[in-house]
Parts: sequence; C-alpha cells; structure tokens
Amino acid sequence: MTLTFGTAGVRAPLGPGPDEMNDRTVALVATAVARHLREREPSRSLVIVGGDARHGSARFVDVAAAVLAAHDLVVVVPGAPVPTPVIAAAVRARDAAAGLMVTASHNPAGDNGIKVYGRGGAQIVPPTDTDIERHLRAAARDGVDASTAAGGEVTVDPRLVDDYVASVVAALPRPARPPRVALTPVHGVGGDLCVRVLAGIGVTEVTMVADQAAPDPDFPTVASPNPEKPGTTARLRHLAARIDADVAIALDPDADRCAVGCADADGRWRMLDGDETGAVLAEHLLRDPLPGARGGTGAEAPLVASTIVSSRLPSLLVPARGGRHVETLTGFKWLVRAGAPLRYAYEEAIGHCVLPDVVADKDGIAAAAAWCAMVGSGGAPVPARLDALAEEFGAHVRRNVPLPLAGGTDPAALLDRAASLLAPVGEVRALDGTAGVRVDVDGARAIIRPSGTEPLLKTYTEAWTGPRPSPADRHDADTRLSALGEAVADAVARAATDP
Repeated sequence: MTLTFGTAGVRAPLGPGPDEMNDRTVALVATAVARHLREREPSRSLVIVGGDARHGSARFVDVAAAVLAAHDLVVVVPGAPVPTPVIAAAVRARDAAAGLMVTASHNPAGDNGIKVYGRGGAQIVPPTDTDIERHLRAAARDGVDASTAAGGEVTVDPRLVDDYVASVVAALPRPARPPRVALTPVHGVGGDLCVRVLAGIGVTEVTMVADQAAPDPDFPTVASPNPEKPGTTARLRHLAARIDADVAIALDPDADRCAVGCADADGRWRMLDGDETGAVLAEHLLRDPLPGARGGTGAEAPLVASTIVSSRLPSLLVPARGGRHVETLTGFKWLVRAGAPLRYAYEEAIGHCVLPDVVADKDGIAAAAAWCAMVGSGGAPVPARLDALAEEFGAHVRRNVPLPLAGGTDPAALLDRAASLLAPVGEVRALDGTAGVRVDVDGARAIIRPSGTEPLLKTYTEAWTGPRPSPADRHDADTRLSALGEAVADAVARAATDP
C-alpha cells in the first residue's frame, strides 16, 4: 500500500517501502497534489514548497518541487530550511494555489512528512484531502516516481523568510519593558528566526540553549523533540534560572508550536501547558488587542477558538471578556475556520494562532513574540494571572495521557469496547464529527480519541472547582481527576486485552 493522508498530509518513518518516506512516495504525493490543482486551478498557478532540517527534507523539497514544476505549475522555494509558519504565511501573502511543507514536526528523528496547505494558507480539509488521496492511489498505479519529473522551472526566493519576519513584526506591539528571554529551538529551524522577530519588536536580551541552538536532525540532547515533555525543556529551565530570565520559550523543531515557561513565587521555573498559555493569551488579546485586530460587539465580537479536547475554561472566560467562544474539532485546519473575526485560536498541544491574518495556522514564533510583548507590557506576573482566572472561573486541572496501541489494533473497535466498559462510570457519548468518545461525571470529563499521526489513543481528562476555590475544593478536583483518569486507562487496557 502507499501512504494515506492523515492530519492535512502524510507523516511516516524514513525508509524504502511504499508506506515510508522516500523519494518515490514524495513524488507520489507531489503528483497527487499537482493533479488535484490542475483540475481546479489555472495552469501556471503558484505553489510554495519548503522544508525543515530533518533527515531527507532538503532532498524531498527538491523532488516535490521538480514534480510540481513538471505539471506546469510555478514553484517557489526558500532555498534553505525554514520553519513551517514561513510556508503557511507565503501561501497566504502571495495568493498561492497551494503550499507543501516537508516536516514531521515534533515526531522522532527517524520520521518525516509533508503538510499540505490550500489557497489562503490554511491546512487542507475534506474533500480536498480525500481528492488528493484519490490521485495518490492513481499515481501509484501509474508507476510514478521521482525519475518521471522533467521540465518546468523552480525559483529560489529567500525573500519568503524576510517577508514573514516583516509581517509578524509589523503586526505586534513593542513592549515598554522588553523581557529577558531564554530560548530553545530544540535542535530545530526556529531559533535564529525567532531571535530576528523578537529583535524586531525590541526584545534583544535573548539567550539560546547553546547545545540546542543549531539545527540537528538527530536531536542529540533530548529523548523527544516535543517541548511538552519535561525532559525536553530541562536545559531551558536551567538556563532561565541561571540568567534570571523573565520568559522561557521552547519551540518544536519546525517552530509551529511554542511552549512558554515562568518562575513561580518560589523561584522555580516551570513550563505552562497549552491550556494555561491559551487562557492567559486569550484574556490578554481580548483586553489589549493587537494593532489592527478586528472585532466589535454582538455578532461581530472577536472570536476565540479552542478544540473539543482543550480546557472548558475558555467557554467561561471569553464571554466574560466580551468575546465569542467557539469549540472545534481537533486540528488547526478547523480552528482557523471557526468564524470571523478570529482574534485567537489555540489547541492544548501548545499550538497558538495569534496573527490569523498573517499565518492561518499555528505559529510558534509569532506566539512567542506575542507572549513577550504581553509580559513586557506590564500588569501582573503570569502566575498571578493564572491565580486570578482560577478565583473568577474556578480552578481547572488536567491530565493528558497517551495510551500506545499494539500493532494491528483497530482503534475504532477498541474505543467501542472501552466505551461500554465506561458506561457505569458516567455518561458516555460519541464525539460529533470525529472518532472518539466523551465521558462526563459530576465536576469532571474525559475525552478519548485516536491520534491522527501515531499508533495510540489520546486521553484528555479535566476536573474543576467553582469560583474562589479553597484548598479543599482543589483537593476534591484532583481526586476527581485521578479517579476518572484511572477509570479511562483501566477501561482501555481491559478493552485491549479482552476483545
């Protein structure tokens, strides 16, 4: 079989097989995209192609660009490894018909992939993805491979990077008191570009984790290049404490996601989870809009979007600050289509869209700069902001746990069995519009869904208190969280062993 489309593209281990990333499978994907575009777009339509610094990325960019150009499409590449947001921004800014980004984001070093953007710079959604996959099957039957690409012209344009930097800097305010920043790109491609953007808004005291600053596709200092993992940010937190930083920032390897850290009252550095960051940014961007932000009142009130697996806190916070809150399916391909005027969108997996008119996707660099602008604008420290939100809307505690699946497991069948085992625990219902189930109990909820990129089930459990929570209230929420999380894990384990 050949690769299948998952989250707006393909992602797989590097290797010679038909379901792995190699020259032939990249040529097949590029051919499928080209045939899709030729059916719907004029000849000589523009396509932007870029890649990160992973193993194989530079070669795969060349292969994809050559195939697209051979189909009478105008292809522009940046000429060097770039973060994913650069490509998303270029598709939008240059009104390209499509964009291809070669990356596997925060996956292990042995993986790579291709993310596909449509006109407007957002990730593709149905029926575009299914149509491209139809062409993918046909191209495989036709015997297409990298050697069939001939003719056409590919233009190298390094201004793609400069244009991105200029657009982000122009859209953000300069903080009155620029913060001191500790930064790690986790061996990815976002470090130098993030420094440029921060300098553009006046944040010049930026220190990178030295042995993680340069791109390295082997990610030698971390067990996982995912900044959500505590071990991945250990060096960053140490650096932040050593230089007495105001902000700690960790980008994932393609810089479309961003984790931020702060020092607690006792001076210990910790990284915020995506929901904490999302709540603080949502409140800030509603109370102190960025220059040029759109929005009014009523039906024109600014929109904040989060997903079905994110915290319930935005549903309380956003209306209280004069905005409208929309909950979407998981993935930024849905978040950026939540409605207008979109002020901000986030997902719990440290993805943030703070400049939807510049990058219609998650953008770790722009999010990092917006966070630094917020910290440098005055106001309460981040821990105090979080405490104030808990006082007003209740404490919300979360535990997100991936549950690996054995090879050959059918996630849908496993979910059905787990759902039946959870029926005595609480109200169980299927998610609308996507695979997965939700379990509701008094003061807590859990969502279980299959990963779109890895062989595992993702579980998202949350419990909460009422406003002005006492220590006892918080303890009760922790107890509910643990009980529901354990019930979910137990049901999934039993479903896996007792088909």
